[in-house]
Amino acid sequence: MIKFRMTARPHVWARIATGLAAAGMLIAAAGCAPTGDRTVQAAAATPPDSVATDCDSLATCYTPRQLRVAYGIQPLLDHGIDGRGQTIMVPALGVQQPVSPPKVSDIRQDMRRFDGLFGLPAARLKVDPTLAGDASPWLANQEEVQDVQILHALAPAATIRVVLVEPTALSSPASAMAALTGALRRGLSHTDVISISAGWGEHCLTGTQIARQHAVLQAARNRHVTVVAGSGDTGAVSRPCPGSTRQDPWTPVKEVSAPASDPLVLAAGGTIFKASHQTGAYIGETAWSVPSHSQGTGGGFSHLFSRPDYQDGVSGTNVGRAVPDVAADAAPSTGMAMVISGSDQRDTIFGAGGTSASTPLWAALIALANQSAGHDLGFVNPVIYRIGHSAGHHGAFHDVTTGDNTVTVSDKTISGYRAAPGYDPVTGWGSPNARVLVPLLTRYAPGSHIR
Repeated sequence: MIKFRMTARPHVWARIATGLAAAGMLIAAAGCAPTGDRTVQAAAATPPDSVATDCDSLATCYTPRQLRVAYGIQPLLDHGIDGRGQTIMVPALGVQQPVSPPKVSDIRQDMRRFDGLFGLPAARLKVDPTLAGDASPWLANQEEVQDVQILHALAPAATIRVVLVEPTALSSPASAMAALTGALRRGLSHTDVISISAGWGEHCLTGTQIARQHAVLQAARNRHVTVVAGSGDTGAVSRPCPGSTRQDPWTPVKEVSAPASDPLVLAAGGTIFKASHQTGAYIGETAWSVPSHSQGTGGGFSHLFSRPDYQDGVSGTNVGRAVPDVAADAAPSTGMAMVISGSDQRDTIFGAGGTSASTPLWAALIALANQSAGHDLGFVNPVIYRIGHSAGHHGAFHDVTTGDNTVTVSDKTISGYRAAPGYDPVTGWGSPNARVLVPLLTRYAPGSHIR
């Protein structure tokens, strides 16, 4: 049983400054399903003539294949488990006017260049602009491009459905949560997995807003739709609330963020990842943290949601829902390479970063597991914890045992939590070894495909 408590903390609409990387703020959320979908079957392009990078080139960033090999995904692809028949929904913030790349670009061109550079098939990409007002259906910010490229790289035959919302969706906590709840509601139809990179501190939100979101997540569970959300990019504190401006002081609040803190969500944390650039062989990981830049994987304990049954008996947990459940690569300097196409035909390679990178990775993995099982696995958290407690834990997960999510904000250090053997509220059970994990998920997670 999931216990839901709303009285432990009063709601506050704090206005505190961003001072954060744009990637975390740009993916808002919002709602609605396929009415007037715009679909592109992007033909693979030839590799770009010239490439500019911000991650010291592919000597530090990882190619899609290297990431797939390290996380055990490549053997699944080699056996035809490629996401075929699956639809992954991504809520994204609409863009009203063209802005010079790489801040905003045409996602159709981005995908052609990305697929051409890394030898991927054409992306099955659908964009639903219904809720986005006069925003362009094909202009995309870096966050949207990152989500789509990671999903496509790891589940190349899956359909990726981007739901655009009004560019003003982040103007306040109320509008942001209304957009996110709407996206979840619309995502219940014709969708197998929902990938959400958005998230805001629990103190930003009212009890009514949280309750509405939880009700939609209950509907997702009933329909066997898996919802994955990032644990946040500011370590043990929450990011500034929607509507904050750079002129507002950022008063850090030690807490976790919603929707990742909801027990019906698979919460994804972040790591600093290392693999062989020659073979892709996995080398190791530590918790992602850059304290001096107020960056790091979100993690800790909810003030709103009690510990769910599936976390009973987990070492290091307390009375609140512990976040995250799992983790994956989130360090931009060593992230998967993403391609932003330039108007001058000069492309830029970025290292995908933040829990906005680990979230679509896990969403893609769930899509592969769904295909392997022959039905949607749906609410996978209990099975994730069952595997974590089992003797096969070390085969299914890369246990991340070093690092923490302590951060420094305005010269104030906020102590976080430490990674440790087994489960911890920094990296959860760790990152995936899909070659072992996916068969276990398909074996232990009952469910039927319900539309």
